[in-house]
Amino acid sequence: MKAIERTTWFLAILIGVFGAMAAHAQITLDITKGIEGGGIPIAIAPFSGGATEDMAGIIASDLQRTGKFAPQAAGSRADYSVAGQAGPGGSRGYVVQFQLSGAQGGQLLNLSFDAPANQLRAVAHRISDLIYEKLTGDKGLAGTRIAYVAGGGGTWYLMVADADGQNPQMILRSSQPIMSPAWAPDGSRLAYVSFEGRRPQIVVQDVVTGARRTVSAAPGINGAPSWSSDGQRLAFTLSKDGNPEIYALNLGSASPVRLTNGGAIDTEPVWLPDGSIVFTSDRGGSPQLYRIGPGGGAAQRLTFEGDYNARPAVSPDGRTIAMVHRRGGRFHIAVLDLQTRQFRVLTAGGLDESPSFAPNGKMIIYSNGQRLTAVSLDGSVKQDFALRGNGRDPVWAPFAR
Repeated sequence: MKAIERTTWFLAILIGVFGAMAAHAQITLDITKGIEGGGIPIAIAPFSGGATEDMAGIIASDLQRTGKFAPQAAGSRADYSVAGQAGPGGSRGYVVQFQLSGAQGGQLLNLSFDAPANQLRAVAHRISDLIYEKLTGDKGLAGTRIAYVAGGGGTWYLMVADADGQNPQMILRSSQPIMSPAWAPDGSRLAYVSFEGRRPQIVVQDVVTGARRTVSAAPGINGAPSWSSDGQRLAFTLSKDGNPEIYALNLGSASPVRLTNGGAIDTEPVWLPDGSIVFTSDRGGSPQLYRIGPGGGAAQRLTFEGDYNARPAVSPDGRTIAMVHRRGGRFHIAVLDLQTRQFRVLTAGGLDESPSFAPNGKMIIYSNGQRLTAVSLDGSVKQDFALRGNGRDPVWAPFAR
């Protein structure tokens, strides 16, 4: 790799080209493009009872986004039907009931929930996930969350929203860039890079309380934090000893342990379930993905397709690696199956970046530097998000525990 190209690649990783992002006073996220293709017909009737949320509309939207279902109006010919009500309950809340039935009239689900008025949307997501799991056997994503970075031009925001983009909450506002958010395995904390004080540092923040802890502020680069599966360790990139290398930190300790050692740029570590680490390195002449054991040691090269594969993300089962892949001058999201070695490009490409797996492993969210998009693992389902403002560095939260 030429020296100028190598430097440009690393600077793009480090600063994320934040200068192109425009600040907006209101940061919201709305789904504006539906699913490509059809799905199982399911008729969803409006919920009776006068709830303040359109429960049926939320459920229909949730199911449609999965690409597995084609919601229909009540009374339509469909394989399945949903009916329900959300009536007044105790303490000014609601009692939400719903039934899922098959075309032959057999009842598949019949459940009820007590819900405060401000939790009706969450209950609708819960119903969507119950329906999805009952009919597909897989856990649904409607009740999960995403985090992303918004803003720019002097003000940056770390945001958390529902998986449908609604209910956005600002976790942090800063006059300096925020980068690389990463969810803890229990979904209670986010690690990220903050440039407060005009120098990079790695911060861990409690999502509910807002309590923050700086875990690394070493001289030079502090970048790309990633959680181990037990939530006890972070891997990240430091250049305190001169060259960007991979380190691991036990959060009960003050001293990170160096895992790579060489003249190459080693960055963007992510943990596999077995404790090994996948990372990006240009040690072979161009950015490619490598794997090392839990304690470091010799690195195994994983990618050989093309001259650029970077920004790895690991599926929850550890079988699949998503990455940014360059082809024909365009940046795509691609996946590598570690068992079969099958390599697949999922997106049409452009400036695609920052892939992150959904907790059920069925979808991958990513950014093009301006907006967020999700694509299914086989590339057949696509969800486009439109932001009032810009968004990048999306990361899907784990299932709630």
